[in-house]
Amino acid sequence: MQLFGESGTIPFEWWQVALILVAGVWAGLINTIVGSGTLVTFPVLVTMGVPPVTASMSNAMGLIAGNLTGAWSYRSELGGVKHTLKKLIPCSLLGGVIGAALLLTLPEEVFGVAAPILIVVALLFVIFQPRLQAMVRRRKAQQEAVATADTDMETSGGEVDPDRSKQPLPLYILVFFAGIYGGYFVAAQGVLLMGILGVFLLASMQAANAVKNVLVAAVNIVAALSYIFLAFDRINWWVVLFIALSSTLGSWLGAKIGKRMSPIVLRTVIVILGVVALINMVSQLF
Repeated sequence: MQLFGESGTIPFEWWQVALILVAGVWAGLINTIVGSGTLVTFPVLVTMGVPPVTASMSNAMGLIAGNLTGAWSYRSELGGVKHTLKKLIPCSLLGGVIGAALLLTLPEEVFGVAAPILIVVALLFVIFQPRLQAMVRRRKAQQEAVATADTDMETSGGEVDPDRSKQPLPLYILVFFAGIYGGYFVAAQGVLLMGILGVFLLASMQAANAVKNVLVAAVNIVAALSYIFLAFDRINWWVVLFIALSSTLGSWLGAKIGKRMSPIVLRTVIVILGVVALINMVSQLF
């Protein structure tokens, strides 16, 4: 039995549709918590026979619904960083446009070679995430100590607002480059952003995660608009629909119960599926 096997679309068996939906739920869940959900959906789509560039574009568009759900779920954490967020969004948008342009203008063969390399980079981020988080927490502890000292020196005795602190220039530069990465290859941009925001954003980890969700959504939206206007015929709209529905559910679950899940289980699934995608794509090069 095949679903939606008309001309111009990829025919899916019912079990393939079920697998894509499950992958979408899982991707939405972990995207809300930390990121790298594409390392779940992208390998599944490629294994189902979707061409890599089409899989990347359609997956990015489908994940937007989940991205927005995650960003909305964490909106309460944005209170102290709204001013900074307004400055970071243009950096992400500009980077996302450049990344999407690279994906659409470079030959598909380039993506076929670049994607395995980027998957390796993304997997390294996931594997070394615990060490990265430990480094980020040490950095945050130092920032909080400085903020406490500043507060003690204030006559008002009020709490220091992160938005009143001058954010370091590397924050904006690195967010811009993360946008290029996300516009070209969606996988693990959330993990990459958490590393950047965790170290350079003068705010709490929860605020950094909230900002990450907004920036990822912004990059995916601007990339999706680029795909629609410049490569409409290369989008698999059934994939977009399946990923949108399932990732929205996953993002809602991630905001509600996902934090109770073992990080080791999450990383293990991501790494296994990432290796599957890596092997699959490398085998196609030879």
